[in-house]
Amino acid sequence: MMYCALSSASNLAEIMEPRWQAKGSSHSREMRHGSSAPNMPQKDAYSRLLSQHHSSAFRAYLEQFAREQNLQTDHNRPGPAGIGAPGTNGCSPHPAKDAESESCLSLYMGKLNGRGGGPVFEPPGPKPGPGARRPRRGERRDTNTSQDADIESSEEGLLKHPKPPKKQQHGGGGAFKTPAGDAGTNSPVGPTGGQQHNKQKHKKKNAAKNKMDAAPEGGRSAGADSSVTAAPKGHIDRAKSAQPQDQVHSAQMTPDKNKSKNKGGRGKKKQVFDVYLSTDEVSMGLKRGELIQGPLRINPKKYHEAFAPSPDGTRDIFLDGVAARNRALNGDVVVVKLLPREQWKVIKSDTDGEGSGESENPAMGTSARGSTGGAQPSPDVIVEAQFSDGEHDATGTDALATKVEMMNLQATTGSHSSGDVKTVADKFLQRTGKVVYILQRKHSRAATGFLKFLPEKSFAMFSPVDHRVPRVNVPLADCPADFATRPDDYASILFICRITDWPGDSTFAEGQLVKSLGLAGEIEPETEGILTEYDVDFAEFSEDVLQCLPQDLPWTIPADEFTKRRDLRSECIFTIDPATARDLDDALSCKPLPDGNFEVGVHIADVSYFVEEGCLLDSVASRRATSVYLVQKVVPMLPRLLCEELCSLNPMTDRLTFSVIWKITPEGKILSEWFGRSVIRSCIKLSYDHAQSMIDSPDAPPGPEQLPPCAPKHPVAEIHRAVLDLHRIARRLRAQRFESGALRLDQSKLSFTLDKESGMPQGCYIYQYRDSNKLVEEFMLLANMATAHRIYRSFPQYALLRRHPPPQTKMVDDLTEFCDQMGLSLDFSSAGALHRSLNETLGTDQYSLARKEVLTNMCSRPMQMAVYFCTGVLMDEAQFRHYALNVPFYTHFTSPIRRYADVIVHRLLGAALGCSPHPSLEAEDVQRQASHCNDKKTASKRVQELSSELFFAAFVKESGPLDSEAMVMGVLDQSFDVLVLKYGVQKRIYCKALQGLKDFRFRKVGKKPELTLVWAADGSVRGAVEQEISIFTLVEVQLQADAAPMKYSATLKCPSPTGS
Repeated sequence: MMYCALSSASNLAEIMEPRWQAKGSSHSREMRHGSSAPNMPQKDAYSRLLSQHHSSAFRAYLEQFAREQNLQTDHNRPGPAGIGAPGTNGCSPHPAKDAESESCLSLYMGKLNGRGGGPVFEPPGPKPGPGARRPRRGERRDTNTSQDADIESSEEGLLKHPKPPKKQQHGGGGAFKTPAGDAGTNSPVGPTGGQQHNKQKHKKKNAAKNKMDAAPEGGRSAGADSSVTAAPKGHIDRAKSAQPQDQVHSAQMTPDKNKSKNKGGRGKKKQVFDVYLSTDEVSMGLKRGELIQGPLRINPKKYHEAFAPSPDGTRDIFLDGVAARNRALNGDVVVVKLLPREQWKVIKSDTDGEGSGESENPAMGTSARGSTGGAQPSPDVIVEAQFSDGEHDATGTDALATKVEMMNLQATTGSHSSGDVKTVADKFLQRTGKVVYILQRKHSRAATGFLKFLPEKSFAMFSPVDHRVPRVNVPLADCPADFATRPDDYASILFICRITDWPGDSTFAEGQLVKSLGLAGEIEPETEGILTEYDVDFAEFSEDVLQCLPQDLPWTIPADEFTKRRDLRSECIFTIDPATARDLDDALSCKPLPDGNFEVGVHIADVSYFVEEGCLLDSVASRRATSVYLVQKVVPMLPRLLCEELCSLNPMTDRLTFSVIWKITPEGKILSEWFGRSVIRSCIKLSYDHAQSMIDSPDAPPGPEQLPPCAPKHPVAEIHRAVLDLHRIARRLRAQRFESGALRLDQSKLSFTLDKESGMPQGCYIYQYRDSNKLVEEFMLLANMATAHRIYRSFPQYALLRRHPPPQTKMVDDLTEFCDQMGLSLDFSSAGALHRSLNETLGTDQYSLARKEVLTNMCSRPMQMAVYFCTGVLMDEAQFRHYALNVPFYTHFTSPIRRYADVIVHRLLGAALGCSPHPSLEAEDVQRQASHCNDKKTASKRVQELSSELFFAAFVKESGPLDSEAMVMGVLDQSFDVLVLKYGVQKRIYCKALQGLKDFRFRKVGKKPELTLVWAADGSVRGAVEQEISIFTLVEVQLQADAAPMKYSATLKCPSPTGS
């Protein structure tokens, strides 16, 4: 599964790979063939450059070359065709001249970059011009709007993946960092891949490359099936979050399949990646504490950066470059070895907006400029040049000059940083490491992307949309039959590719095409691509699975079930759900008692009655683990016969349930509690809007015409009174929870209105979380907590609970210091203290909610994920606690139609009550399933976010441009992030992309980052205007669709002369 910790605060306009870069060795081979014959004399010059590249004279030559090229292109800049001008195959309009001016230096740059680990050579074959530019889903990877229907939102608000903080680093890993879009995963592979590079003699290199030229490269892909690296679909991995580090199971480990790769025709190629450790070495290293185990997170905006959690809860371990990741993909559970201290990185802060010290050099559209007077990055800052496929304003020599400038800067920073590390205290250092083993391949190894034809090759190049995934060599036999003769016809077609192997001597993976999805930019192909990438099983249920369901329809409850259950069909029980919901798995009741107290019931669909343990349906449901809610549809965990009919608590229909019934005082004090199986008959299906109208009009019950059909036995007035009583009790319960130290971090959620015929978005709005939502949430939380206590008391070794670890200490300390310097009085001493300070320090004006969301976004970063676990695996009961809810035991019981964890809990509860057999699961089995549910829940949440982003991009295209106020969320040295208030989306705005901006300056006041934007005078309309940008600044932005499908950007509007 692919997962991004991402934040909608940052839309990096998705960093795209330049088409003039590909596999390193390919370019060198092509330079030696007939088409490159005019460049042959350059080989001797290249050899001399290689031996002299550290000299100051040559560095001065590079600097002079860069200056000349920048000067030339400033005076002679081409039009929007840019690199890929029509008719030039992506080359310069003057190939003879470019061959002289560029081949020598480009060879040198490629060789030098190889020392840093990442080849930057031009691929063989034609390059499409701008008209055939491949569309990208740029913004889709970086926002956090969600259609999550989980009402346990007190914890779900904290489940946003904490974004890896943008660490500041030295450039010592190599003389030059490749631009985004380099070979493989478009980033340097680090020292491992190229530290022996310039030790090879030129003559030996020629011999080796000629030998490789004679061997057909298609042979690499031909044997892909023999070494499939993707985990089997539906495979449930072992527990890692609750499992001690020394419990390493060899069955889970991935043997190194590259030890034998360096034989035959491939034997002369040097290794790009380290050989994996053996299983014995990994096991012993983990036991001795020399190695660290954890999930890998790759930064979606800067995919040369990756992170692994530190076992002591301090700052994450930084993995710099592709080589350090050693073929692991996002989400994989890896084993990491720390690098020596002299290779650690000096850091400044984790809280400067979103790493405001990092330097960015994006080329954004036609307005990107070579220089804008922005602050120069400090030596210990990560420096990278980023280019996109949509870059129309830079020629090849522009890009080359930029490379040289960046190389010189990094060469300087590398020498500076080495001395810093020796003198800087550990607390100011970022520990670095490298992957030495992949324990569990959690990533699906599937990706959506585009195909590129490579002439005279037996394979095509697959470029994933998600740049955290490497580019893949795909056999032509897998491609459409006419792809080789008509490649341009497929330039805008989305494909799904699955990685089958990734050799240790290549920055490219090998794989096979799964299917063609259709035209990029259309809702359904894009949606199918998202589902496939995140390994969501959206196939129809097989006939064998459907045979597990009741066959005699219409189904009725067997008579003997009434003797085993409490009959509640005469009670006033009703559901409250979203208006479009069809899987109704919870209902409520509230009956006043003669003594002034209330009998309150929560009634949950008894899914475990229909899904018997061990049957084929159970197996499929356990693999799916959760329903996935998209904007336009639901991918169900169970067949629709169960989801929407037999299990759904539809009105005026007898249904089997589990019930929890309390006797509660008007003040919310629980006097008694009853658990049991029951039969109910809901009297009405209320929406949240219906319930809210009742709460808003306590003295005026709605008329029957304002409500859905209702059972005659229960008049509307009775239902109205029950809703009001539940609301009053829920308010007391909620107040008690927060007084006891609970925390809620609210985040905006975008909802859409869709055209009934086309399915396209007609409008969108920020979903309002109101009292009716809080009413339902409060009683679901109460039922979940009560169930957790009950099953843990009965099965202390087998209970499936849900825990939420406290936030990472170091990040909290950094955030506290940052807030202090911002003048924000936030108390991070506990969950409750944080909740109180968030709601007390931000004012009561019309922008207070926006400021709260900005601050909530910051506070979410140190938060860890809530996870399912088996109580028999964790020895320390203190680790069971749920930080956000501030309770000792919690689980999920209330949504068994859409969550498999709840089904397990139902089985445990049934066994605890003595009405069903004990589940045939050992503690390890429960933990394995808990871990799988964690993975699937994370993937489901991300898919929901991506679906929302996809529809919002479509809405911007159809209805844009859209104007809105926005609030600054984070400030970087050349860009800033904003929360668009009208739509609740988060976008990044680049200073260099702003039309009419004359200059900008970055500075820090303590830890507070600030930008000053200087807008050019506009004739007689206005003079030059300065605009100050800092966190909480209000600005005017415009959202508009980009040329690429399903992609949009935010532009800052110039303020009036009197405003800022």
